[in-house]
Amino acid sequence: MNPNLLKGFTKSQLALRNGQDREEIWCAFEGLIYDVSQSRLWRHGKHYEHWAGQDLTDELADAPHTRQVFSRFPVVGRLTN
Repeated sequence: MNPNLLKGFTKSQLALRNGQDREEIWCAFEGLIYDVSQSRLWRHGKHYEHWAGQDLTDELADAPHTRQVFSRFPVVGRLTN
């Protein structure tokens, strides 16, 4: 997958997909945006101490799982500045 071919979303646009403002629940990781809406673990936009609608790249170090967890979810775009 070529990330440059994906639609770009700003951090402000990502923040609107937090499970509160809209039905979509998205998270960014390493520049890609994942749709986690179908995960029961992300209901209402919260997963333990983490909130949807933001870049979780720096928070993975505190997680009990690896980056492979993101392979379960569809990529919907890329994070732009």
